[in-house]
Amino acid sequence: MPTTLPLIPLDDVVVFPTMDVTLPVDPGDEERVLLVPRIDGEFAAVGTIAHVKRRVRLPGGGRGAMFEGEARGVAGAAHTGPTGDLRVSVEEHPDEEPVDGRTRELTRTLRATIDEILTARGDDGSVAAVLRAIKAPGALADSLGYDPELTVEQKAELLSTLDVTERLERAVELMNERLTDLQLRQKIREGVESGAQKQQREYLLRKQMESIRHELGEDDASVVDEYRQKIEAAGMPEAVREQADKELGRFERMGGEGSGEAQTIRNYLDWLLAVPWGERSEENLDPVHARQTLDDDHFGLEDVKDRIVEFLAVKKLRQDRGLDDAEVTKNSKRRAGGTILTLVGPPGTGKTSIGESIAKATGREFVRIALGGVRDESEIRGHRRTYIGALPGRLVRALRDAGTMNPVVLLDEVDKVGADWRGDPSAALLEVLDPAQNHSFRDHYLDVEVDLSQVLFLATANSLDTIPAPLLDRMEVIPFDGYTVAEKTAIARDHLVPRQRRANGLHDDEVTIDDALLRTVVDEYTRESGVRQLERQVGTLLRKTATRIASGKDEAPVAIDLDRVRDALGRQKVFHESAARTAVPGVATGLAVTGTGGDVLFIEATRVPVPGSKGGLVLTGQLGDVMKESARIALSWVRANAEKLGIDEAKFEDAEFHVHVPAGAIPKDGPSAGITMVTALVSLLTGRPVKHTVGMTGEVTLQGRVLPIGGLKQKSIAAHAAGLTDVVISERNRGDLDDVPEEVRQAITFHPSMGLDEVLEVALEERVAEVAGARV
Repeated sequence: MPTTLPLIPLDDVVVFPTMDVTLPVDPGDEERVLLVPRIDGEFAAVGTIAHVKRRVRLPGGGRGAMFEGEARGVAGAAHTGPTGDLRVSVEEHPDEEPVDGRTRELTRTLRATIDEILTARGDDGSVAAVLRAIKAPGALADSLGYDPELTVEQKAELLSTLDVTERLERAVELMNERLTDLQLRQKIREGVESGAQKQQREYLLRKQMESIRHELGEDDASVVDEYRQKIEAAGMPEAVREQADKELGRFERMGGEGSGEAQTIRNYLDWLLAVPWGERSEENLDPVHARQTLDDDHFGLEDVKDRIVEFLAVKKLRQDRGLDDAEVTKNSKRRAGGTILTLVGPPGTGKTSIGESIAKATGREFVRIALGGVRDESEIRGHRRTYIGALPGRLVRALRDAGTMNPVVLLDEVDKVGADWRGDPSAALLEVLDPAQNHSFRDHYLDVEVDLSQVLFLATANSLDTIPAPLLDRMEVIPFDGYTVAEKTAIARDHLVPRQRRANGLHDDEVTIDDALLRTVVDEYTRESGVRQLERQVGTLLRKTATRIASGKDEAPVAIDLDRVRDALGRQKVFHESAARTAVPGVATGLAVTGTGGDVLFIEATRVPVPGSKGGLVLTGQLGDVMKESARIALSWVRANAEKLGIDEAKFEDAEFHVHVPAGAIPKDGPSAGITMVTALVSLLTGRPVKHTVGMTGEVTLQGRVLPIGGLKQKSIAAHAAGLTDVVISERNRGDLDDVPEEVRQAITFHPSMGLDEVLEVALEERVAEVAGARV
């Protein structure tokens, strides 16, 4: 039931129900009033109905009254009373206490949040006790009216929220904000106090440490003397010695290690001293000993061994005859000690391991630097000292690790060096690998000249295609073209089997395996130029044998037979497919070189009837532009010479020709498949299958000439491994046959050819009567 009460506006305070407050207001004879917040000159819609508890005399003689809030009241129509005071119609809104779970959960949350705030503010428990006495949810939310941190606007908003649940939600939001703000301020205060305490603690510890170091004779003066003695004994070149003395002087003037700059200088001096300036390994230049060491560690690789022996022989003669490096440099402008040998070949052919053998043969230390994926020039030249965490480049670190200035340094995977916004490492390698410049290599961190001319650099790569031309120009390339089946068998017998015996805990006399079975593993379980997969297969075979011996199923000695090989390695994994693939016309066997060595590929051709077509060409198998051009040249030559080849011109009408090179998921490119494509098309159109023993490689021209190709050695090894007995090549590749291993030359008949007529004569079966069902 609405009632009319006097309205008392409040500008800087909000009164809630159950709150007692003394105001400088004279209520006259009224016993109840409506206290309404006034914000920015406007009255709030909800105020607090309060009764006058007692009237008081204020300091200064004014009159006031103590009011006690009773309930919320919603103000209605206003009018002026008989005495000129403002009166309003008021509808009283006492709190209705909900009993739902949401209200109870909010009440618990609000109590917990307020407790956290009180704890953070260091409450003595009195305020918490008062709050615990408040049972009504609405009254608990109204208790926020006592919080001096809340603004008048926030309190007025809380007062105007009539629904108890909504009021609790708003109260929880306000208290969470208060708690977050309080925790942040407390964290900042603790951080400041902690920082001050830490500085004081560090100061005291530093003073104690200075006292201890002084007693032990390790104070700053002692450190400087120690560095001075090390610099004296390091055997540094004159310019490096001056730089070290200069930095040591700066360190001494700083008067201690308290500053970060002093520690930076110490790190720099430590790196200068870490370089073995005056250390040299005593070389063994005996070429006979070197050759024996290389032969013991590696089978085959005659070209590499010959080149290493030549290097040592020349160096020995120069040393014996008193020709020092300075004279050689003056006459040839090249440091003979800085020859850069680059070993290029498929994975698993022993490029990396031969570096260790060279170091062993020459008596030098060996260090390997992996360059695969390096994209930052600072990895080579080092970081400038202005950067935090700066370090010398990998070459200086390699000298530190070797402990000498003349180690064998292997730059592994030099073809996989990248480049991005941080620089081009291959450009930095230009100076390193140039024998005319690397005697004065300057690392960015050390900022002094480092003589790399006595280092024997070796580089390895899988392909020359990705090595920049200026860098390649500084290298002497030695190809690793892979191993023949006989060489792999010998490597397995002399190196892999003994190594895997030791790795699997077997004695030499406990397991034996003959050459015939090793050749079976090579032929039927591996297809690679190197021996990495072969070693894995040998390891699997011996591991399973060791398991049977350890479990008591077999007794040593064990002789490996074919059944044990099948049981350990499973069914045959590699097959010679030439006979099956070329049994029908339209399939020819080509030879290629990939990143993993030589390989055999089959080129398939078929004729597809397409009414209205004039002999179009469809190419599949992820072919590059050069192979696509070779296919178009092949079709054009076949069509131009159809009459001479005995091919009916009508077969080119109303048809398309589809040429496919498996496997389709592997990209392919290069000109050497030209004669193979011609052979496949002629075989298709004449119905004459290609001999299954014939492989071929060569570029073709529109005039039908066969041009030379590269990689003949790798392709020949792949043909031999695949069981081919005849290989067609260009006449101009005849001289390259000297590089082909003797074992391969004895097993394969090479057919150097000037033109396609000679190729087809060797490759195609003799013409026979047309067989029903032939694909022509």
